[in-house]
Amino acid sequence: MALGKGGTQQHDGDTNVTGTAGEVGEDSRSAASDDQVEAVPLTRSPAHPGDVEPLSGEETRALNVVRRLGTVGALLLAFGSLGAGAAPILNPVLDIPVLRLFARIPTVSLAIAFAGMGMMVIAWLLLGRFARPGRQRLASQGQLHRTLAMWIAPLLLIPPMFSRDVYSYLAQSEIVVRGMDPYSMGPAQALGVADPLTAGVSNMWRDTPAPYGPLFLEFGSWISGTTGNNVAMGVLLMRLLALVGLALVVWALPRLAQRFGVQPSTALWLGAVNPLVLFHLVAGAHNEALGIGLMLAGLELGIRRLPMRVKGDAPPPLAKGELAFLALGAVLIALAAMIKIHAIVALGFFGVMIARRWYGKLTDLLWAALTMLLIMGAVAVAVAFGTGLGFGWIGTLGTPGMVWSWISPIAELGQVGGILGIVLGLGNHTGSVIAILGMLGYAVAGAITVKFLWDSFRWRYRPIIGLGVSLGAFMMLHVAMQPWWLLWAVIPLAASAGTSRFRAVATVVSAVLAMLIPPTGSTFDGRSFIQHQAYLAGAIVVALALFVIWRTAPMLLRRDMTVTPSPK
Repeated sequence: MALGKGGTQQHDGDTNVTGTAGEVGEDSRSAASDDQVEAVPLTRSPAHPGDVEPLSGEETRALNVVRRLGTVGALLLAFGSLGAGAAPILNPVLDIPVLRLFARIPTVSLAIAFAGMGMMVIAWLLLGRFARPGRQRLASQGQLHRTLAMWIAPLLLIPPMFSRDVYSYLAQSEIVVRGMDPYSMGPAQALGVADPLTAGVSNMWRDTPAPYGPLFLEFGSWISGTTGNNVAMGVLLMRLLALVGLALVVWALPRLAQRFGVQPSTALWLGAVNPLVLFHLVAGAHNEALGIGLMLAGLELGIRRLPMRVKGDAPPPLAKGELAFLALGAVLIALAAMIKIHAIVALGFFGVMIARRWYGKLTDLLWAALTMLLIMGAVAVAVAFGTGLGFGWIGTLGTPGMVWSWISPIAELGQVGGILGIVLGLGNHTGSVIAILGMLGYAVAGAITVKFLWDSFRWRYRPIIGLGVSLGAFMMLHVAMQPWWLLWAVIPLAASAGTSRFRAVATVVSAVLAMLIPPTGSTFDGRSFIQHQAYLAGAIVVALALFVIWRTAPMLLRRDMTVTPSPK
């Protein structure tokens, strides 16, 4: 990675301008070098990713094959969910003729779901070949949007999958509806163990208070107040709320990508059509969708009027509406933190963007930090008193740490430490080791965040790249890390990181994690052999699908995607 003139970084052949994160002003200035500033009228961003051509006819036909593969996979996943999803205890599917058959053949349903998952992941990987950076012809945003819609449609009306968290959302929201404090009692205490809403909550969360922000529980209370004990309808409305967040991501992602020299289609493919998004934010209805959506929309609106600058540029006068957009962006990011606290990290990097917009002095950074703190405080107070839930959520932020995720590096390292203690005759201190490592993980993630905040302020990185890396550190170093948590890092980086190395790593991680969590969201309680049988059966179906693709559109499986001329 070389640092070019004017603060331009070159990443693996992709040229990116590292000015303020709002490097977007059409009437802004650019620097010729760090020492010499020259006013240059711009017609578009110097970080413009370049013009590309539309797909050829043969490529469009191959794209349609990929779409159909993903759609068939989504349909299989939807049917498999009827018997292999995280169905409610009072399952309405059992009253529907034909469809209730899937609930009585769980192993077959699981195999169908695994086949669907595999087909969707492969379809996503093949779709990525039409959105690869540096390619002369790319799929358009419209083609990506239509593909996303086709793959989402079968997942809209199915039971929850991969997790039972949505039942916790409903139960904790019902606590709010009944006028009790969700931050001091769990569903079993507040609603009773016999309540239909409590019945769907995982046993480990029935007695724990809500770890979610008050704004999310307020939205949830509107849903619970409407649906009452109708769990199925509550799940569908929670999924609708997640789709609102996904819509914000789809709206903001390509706009941010254009500002940072990344092809919008490439960003959409990695950040919105990602199987982790489809499986966990849509099928799983996780509230990360709304939190990430508000954070991304806040960043996009906040930098909309910021001038495009590089290191050494003199700050131009305030643009029309610039302060209003800055305030709006900060408020949206603060609201995102009232959904999931992780979004608060974005306020720090947004403050760096504002400080770099001026003279880049330490006083500018302090003023920007103070402004972000005041806005965050004002929003937190407004939400706390507006919802009537107060600040109890601060004391429950550690609730997710009760789970030791088997995919968390910190938790697994702690388990190894506990086993080593037993072998050495020191006793089983696994809990203590994991607690210590968890605190160290927070400290390391905090140090990484401070480093990237400072380096971004000193123009070494784009602030939005620092945001993605910092959020990724917090997620990876948490004892309860879940696959969908990494979307906090992947989605902002999809809009700003131009390196092929990052995209390769993000692609592999997304594809692998998408297949690790079973659709039931359970451990099968001693029946782990079911998983192996289902994986094998699903793999056979996926292999047959790949054979059909090879016969139908062989260019998809060629390394260079060239079209073989037909014999005369």
